Amino acid sequence: MGVPLVQVRDIAMKYHSPEGEILALDGVTLDVDKGDFISVVGPSGCGKSTLLNIIAGLVRPTRGVVTIDGRPVEGVSSLVGYMPQTDQLFEWRTVWKNAILGLEVQNKLTAEKKEFVQSLLARYGLWEFRNAFPRQLSGGMRQRAALIRTLATDPQILLLDEAFSALDYQTRLVVSDEVKDIIVQERKTAILVTHDIAEAISMADKVAVLTRRPGRIKAVHDIVLTCAERTPIKCREAPEFRDYFNAIWKELDIHAG
Repeated sequence: MGVPLVQVRDIAMKYHSPEGEILALDGVTLDVDKGDFISVVGPSGCGKSTLLNIIAGLVRPTRGVVTIDGRPVEGVSSLVGYMPQTDQLFEWRTVWKNAILGLEVQNKLTAEKKEFVQSLLARYGLWEFRNAFPRQLSGGMRQRAALIRTLATDPQILLLDEAFSALDYQTRLVVSDEVKDIIVQERKTAILVTHDIAEAISMADKVAVLTRRPGRIKAVHDIVLTCAERTPIKCREAPEFRDYFNAIWKELDIHAG
C-alpha cells in the first residue's frame, strides 16, 4: 500500500480561555488512505471538530503536522472540501447560483466547470430545481445542493462536520444514504465527525474513537459488515452492527466522572 492521502501526526491543540489554557487535542495520529470513508466519534468537547479544522487548514495546531498528498497543510487547500453542521446555502441565491459559489470565489468558473456542475445537478436530481431558492427545497434536497456546491471545486477529500445533525431522524437516514452514494460514485475520500455511533458505523469503512478532552485516539475499528447492499440504512441490519455499536459505546466512556 502507498503513502496515505492524509497523514495526521502527533497533533496537539491548546486554546486560551478566561480560565486559562485548554488542551483540546493531544498526540493525535491518524492515517486516511485514498478512497477511505472514516468516521470520528468521541464525547462532547473532545476536539472532533477541532481536528477537522486542522485538517482543513482553518487553524494551525499547537504541535504536530498534517500532510495531504505528501504536502504539509499550511492553510486552506483546494484539495479539501468542507461541509459544516448547517448547509449554509444563501437564501437569496438559486440552487444553481449556490452550486457555483465556490468556483466564483476561486475565480474558476469556466465553461468546462459549469458543464461539470450541470452534470452533478442532473445526476443527483436537482437540475429541474436549479432556479429554485433554498427555502423551496426539502431538507434532503438542501443537503444534496450543499454537497454539490462542495464537489463543484473537485476536492480530493470531503470533511463532514456533523453534516446531518440539523435534519430530523427519518430525513437524516435517507440523506446519509444519498450522500454516501454520491461520495462513492464520485470516488472521494471522506472524514465524517459525528456524535451518532450508528451513523458512524453505517457510513464508514473505519471508525476512529477519541477519548474525553484532551482528545486522543483510543481505537480505530475496521468496519466489516455482511449486508447485501453497503448503504447506511442496510448496514444497520447487518449481524455485526450491534457488536461494533456496543464496543464503541463502551470505549466512549461517556458516563465516566
